[in-house]
Amino acid sequence: MFKAKKTVIGFFLLLAFFAGCRNRPTSPDAVTVANSNLSNVSAGQLKDPAKFAPRSSPDFPNLQSELLSRGTPPDTLLGRVDFANFTYPLPRGWQHPDGDEITLSNGRLEPKFKDINDDMSPDEKAAARAERRIGASLVNVKFMDVDGDGSDEAVVILKIETGGSAIPQLVYIYKWKNEKPELIWNFRTGDRADGGLKSIQTENGELIVELFGRDRFIIGQTETGKITGDEEQLCCPTHFTRTRYKYNGRNFQLQGKRLTYSISNAAAGPEENLSERMNAASESKN
Repeated sequence: MFKAKKTVIGFFLLLAFFAGCRNRPTSPDAVTVANSNLSNVSAGQLKDPAKFAPRSSPDFPNLQSELLSRGTPPDTLLGRVDFANFTYPLPRGWQHPDGDEITLSNGRLEPKFKDINDDMSPDEKAAARAERRIGASLVNVKFMDVDGDGSDEAVVILKIETGGSAIPQLVYIYKWKNEKPELIWNFRTGDRADGGLKSIQTENGELIVELFGRDRFIIGQTETGKITGDEEQLCCPTHFTRTRYKYNGRNFQLQGKRLTYSISNAAAGPEENLSERMNAASESKN
């Protein structure tokens, strides 16, 4: 879709067993609603995604608050889809050795983990890792016109369940086409301050994505890596990056400059395309 200097292939050693970089096109089966008789599903029957959202500790900021707001689903076939009982393709870097899909039931898929200890042989450790599978839970379904055609698309936000406190997330954008929800973009984000999803919205026919961190943005199906030396506590991000994307009928293309904002100093102006600026400054010192 567009170029960048690097991408993040994975987040945690816990998930190092995931393999495969293929991105199989979504088949009709991969976007089949559990209750497939959509004509009998009313907008009011859509599961409430907010109850599946991760809970925040009172000691730390709620980094999910902007993702949880939702209006009434539109009275359309897409608005009646029960995304809490749905099958989703996994993006690059998160695919299982035996498949590239996950299916939610009542908004959740429990993770599978096998304990590994030092008393195990290398073969036993490898076998235990091979049995591990990530889980997922539904955070929210937001309806918005992401392509400027006057009709709302469904933006589905899932949280990857790693078995720990991490909050990496997956975003899926579905358009109603050919009598079914058709996936037009999906991507993964990082964990909280490390490229985690802050918000997603639309404006003037463009999709606006905000990720926590300095100059963090989406490239294809993944978020970019952090700027060297920009480490901070995962719980408490100090910056976020706002980027805009426009759909050209095939993919979403980055528009304009990447803007990094300070969270603690809202009055400060944004820093533009920060990675290039920092790299240029570093090269000038050499």
